[in-house]
Amino acid sequence: MSVRELVVLGTASQVPTRHRNHNGYLLRWDGEGILFDPGEGTQRQMLRAGVAAHDLNRICVTHFHGDHALGLPGVIQRINLDQVPHEITAHYPKSGQRFFERLQYATPYRATVSITEGPVAGDGVLAQTPSYTLEAHGLSHSVETYGYRIVEPDGRRMLPELLAAHGIKGPDVGRIQREGSLGGVPLDAVSEVRRGQRFAFVMDTRLCDGVYALAEGCDMLVIESTFLDVDEQLAVEHGHLTVGQAARVARDGGVRHLVLTHFSQRYSDPDEFERQARAAGYEGELTVAHDLLRVSVPKRR
Repeated sequence: MSVRELVVLGTASQVPTRHRNHNGYLLRWDGEGILFDPGEGTQRQMLRAGVAAHDLNRICVTHFHGDHALGLPGVIQRINLDQVPHEITAHYPKSGQRFFERLQYATPYRATVSITEGPVAGDGVLAQTPSYTLEAHGLSHSVETYGYRIVEPDGRRMLPELLAAHGIKGPDVGRIQREGSLGGVPLDAVSEVRRGQRFAFVMDTRLCDGVYALAEGCDMLVIESTFLDVDEQLAVEHGHLTVGQAARVARDGGVRHLVLTHFSQRYSDPDEFERQARAAGYEGELTVAHDLLRVSVPKRR
């Protein structure tokens, strides 16, 4: 069976705390692993979560503030130490090329793996695989920042009652799926569109068009909620979201499962984030993330 789940490696903004590591999120998507924003300590958190360098296929960095990128040296060196045999691609804002190079070669090590670089220069598609399309959208922070969105291609769901009405059964079901028609019966007559799953990752941003574009129609949205609503002015000044803003984005975008994360160290009660998200009108599945949590992507409808 395919596995689609989020492994939370860290949830702290700016500085780690006793209970929260710097950012780090691994999305398992079928046979691939996509690591988002590896902050300081990510390599150790991977060990604690049972995640190996061999599990990684892509690294997606939203921007180059330390809490989102200081784990890159350790992760990259571990990839080389373990001699990962498959291609690993790193995506990051092109304007931060010098930071990526400094982090990649922060200390000497024996390079055994060539990291494929995929810098992001604007909104659009970054990669296409049989399992998903990876997109980026610009956000509004104090430095150039991008959010990421994964979209599975639409498929088709066969409808048993319509297959039976047309006398299609056994091997002929596979045949009509492959060929698009059978004996004058088109595929559309015995099936319906099964919308592909969608996942988005939004960090360090004010409200902007990119936030809404990334969140629209997502099965799972992982989004920063650095501040509680009482500190909205601080959020605006520092280029962040409040929990209420994040929840309203999810509500308006029809998000099925909202994962809140990237919490300021000034708050000690995580339950308050859930209360304020519900007060903002979000009624779907809701997770206030904590380190080493695993969250399954919702099953297709």
